[in-house]
Amino acid sequence: MSGPRLTDTQRLDWLRLIRSEGVGTRTFRALSNQFGGARQALEALPDLLRRRGIAATAIMPLAAAEAEMAATERAGARCIARGEPDYPLLLASVDSAPPLIAVRGEAAVLARPGVAIVGARNASAHGLRFAALLARDLGEAGRAVVSGLARGIDAAAHEASRGSGTVAVLAGGLGRLYPPEHRPRADRIVESGCIVTEMPFDWTATGRDFPRRNRIV
Repeated sequence: MSGPRLTDTQRLDWLRLIRSEGVGTRTFRALSNQFGGARQALEALPDLLRRRGIAATAIMPLAAAEAEMAATERAGARCIARGEPDYPLLLASVDSAPPLIAVRGEAAVLARPGVAIVGARNASAHGLRFAALLARDLGEAGRAVVSGLARGIDAAAHEASRGSGTVAVLAGGLGRLYPPEHRPRADRIVESGCIVTEMPFDWTATGRDFPRRNRIV
């Protein structure tokens, strides 16, 4: 799955297409394949939307894509496209893999064998200790511990494996980190690991976003 890197223009095209109304991960791939690329799909999209009774304003404007990309860069992150060298191989093999992920921190950790550790937000003291023990041992064994930056088990797993490199997958955008009190933890994670999200920069996570996030974990 490792291919050439996108140009800046191509990356904006990808972002505009995946952020357009009615375009999900599978539709993105189908349109790109049908029309020969994201730029060509964007050109064909107004007519396709009109046939479905959707206004062409549902397409993400170029200025909005540029603004999101700039905000991502100001946050110390970058957008990585599916097929590029830094995109996680296991994630790329999933049928619903996001075309673009925003990554803040050390993207190299995404190339390591990963193990997900997730659990209850209101975990017992014993559960927290056991999660931390597992995470620390897995990290020392060269595994990247992947979790969701939630309270409880997720937080314990991230903290215990922070020194060896851990991956936190967000349900919302980089600019709306949840839970907000974990922002200092996120800043510590990116020192040797990374934070990943597929969501728009200013997206506030809602209930349905967490199961969607879990497929990436």
